[in-house]
Amino acid sequence: MSVVIVNYNAGNVQSVTYALNRLGVEPLLSDDPSEIQSADKVIFPGVGEASTAMNFLRQKGLTEVIKDLKQPVFGVCLGLQLMCKHSEENDTDCLGIFDIEVKKFEPKLKVPQMGWNTLNDTKSMLFEGLGDEPYVYFVHSYYAELSAYTTATTDYINPFSAALQKDNFYALQAHPEKSGKVGEKILENFLRL
Repeated sequence: MSVVIVNYNAGNVQSVTYALNRLGVEPLLSDDPSEIQSADKVIFPGVGEASTAMNFLRQKGLTEVIKDLKQPVFGVCLGLQLMCKHSEENDTDCLGIFDIEVKKFEPKLKVPQMGWNTLNDTKSMLFEGLGDEPYVYFVHSYYAELSAYTTATTDYINPFSAALQKDNFYALQAHPEKSGKVGEKILENFLRL
C-alpha cells in the first residue's frame, strides 16, 4: 500500500511519518501531483497558518489535485480546516470540499485549545474500536462549525466539529499522531479503508 503525506511546508509532518512508521508504513512525503494522485491513501496534515498554506498549495498547483482525489484522504488539524470553504484566519478561501466555515474561538477560555479532549457522537469508520468518548490531543485556535458533514463533536468554549467526512474525504481536528493508542487506532482505521 502506498501512502503519500502532502508536503506543503506545514508542521507535524515528521510526527505523522513516525506514527505511520510505528504501524509498519513508510509514507512518501510529496508535493508532486502525479505521486499524490497515484497513492492508495493520502494524508493531508498540518500545523500552521491557513493563508500561507493555501498560497503554497496554489503555487504548486495542488488545490484541484487534492479536491479531485478519489482514494481515501485524511486531513489532520490544519488539513481539516483547509478542506473547508473559508477560514476566518486571515480571511482565507480554502479548498471547499466541506461547505462550511472555520471560525476563531472567542477567547472566553485560553486560546489556543491545547490538550486532551473527548470525541463525542462519533459516527465514522475512523472511530471503530475506540469505545465511548475517546480522548485525543488538540492544538488549535480555529474550529470548523457543526454541519451535516460532522462525524464527531467536542466542546471547547462552544461545540464544534472534531471530525468531518464527505465521500472519500475524512478529517480530524485533533492530532492522531500525538494521541497515543487512540490516535494510533484512528490512523490504523484510516489505512484499512
